[in-house]
Amino acid sequence: MRLSPDEVELFEHSRARLEAIAYRLLGSASDAEDAVQDTFLRWQAADRERVETPQAWLTKVLTNLCLNQLTSARARRETYVGTWLPEPVLAGDRMLGPLDTAEQRESVSMAVLTLLERLSANERVVYVLREAFGYSHGEIGEILGLSESNCQQIYRRAKQHVAAERARAEVDQATARKIVAEFLTAAQHGEIQRLVELLTDDVTSTGDGGGKIPARTTPFSGALAVAKFLRGLFKPADVKRDLVGGSPALYVAVVNGSPAAVVVMDDRVIGVMSLEVTPEGVAAIHTQVNPDKLVRATRQWSAADHGEPLMHVW
Repeated sequence: MRLSPDEVELFEHSRARLEAIAYRLLGSASDAEDAVQDTFLRWQAADRERVETPQAWLTKVLTNLCLNQLTSARARRETYVGTWLPEPVLAGDRMLGPLDTAEQRESVSMAVLTLLERLSANERVVYVLREAFGYSHGEIGEILGLSESNCQQIYRRAKQHVAAERARAEVDQATARKIVAEFLTAAQHGEIQRLVELLTDDVTSTGDGGGKIPARTTPFSGALAVAKFLRGLFKPADVKRDLVGGSPALYVAVVNGSPAAVVVMDDRVIGVMSLEVTPEGVAAIHTQVNPDKLVRATRQWSAADHGEPLMHVW
């Protein structure tokens, strides 16, 4: 059924919100774009005269598409090479959605997106819709075909699980950016002891190369172990320059609402190192180098003014 201009406009007005929901549910910007496009196709094919509340209808269709994707994605990740990490999204990208409250900002952080992978599909949907978008339990129940009380129980379980893993307090953005700059400078100069001082004792490091770019296949932890790994990562070597085609620039930027290092070669993002900064130090490092998960970041980076790099590496 052909869409009228008003019906097209209604969908386009909803697109940013739908993308933001899908990204939080799937942890992948490319998969989120696909889910929103599939939602548009269903909107186009629907008997729209019978749709009483288009916004609710679109959210329900999108959510169910994402639920199907989560089921198939978990099966695919069983054969994924190395550790799977979410796709990083740069500041200013509408895919991030609302960031007005602490809950909204945290729900799109790399740390929480990674934690959400451990929840059931329903727990993830309920947590995201409630925590980041303020849907009532009744509205979420309508979307999932569950009772309001059941949604409340699911939300409590999900929030308790996330809270138990997220016991650390955050620091303000200015302080975090300063710590990240110090951290990167110490890594570049091979200052092992300074790195250890900037890391928490139980810091974890996780990398995702997707089998396409060399990366440690399993997470590891401990300040000294991580500091030594970082020194090796930043140490100049011909093989590294040959791999990327030169000496890449390193910037301090905001990714998923938190300070991060963005590694750029010829205006192409080749790596994103997201750091979880707490009052005790850097508590977690998530490094994304899988090129398939840096396409959108490169597109956004090329279109933005990002100033001068902090340094060049290798």
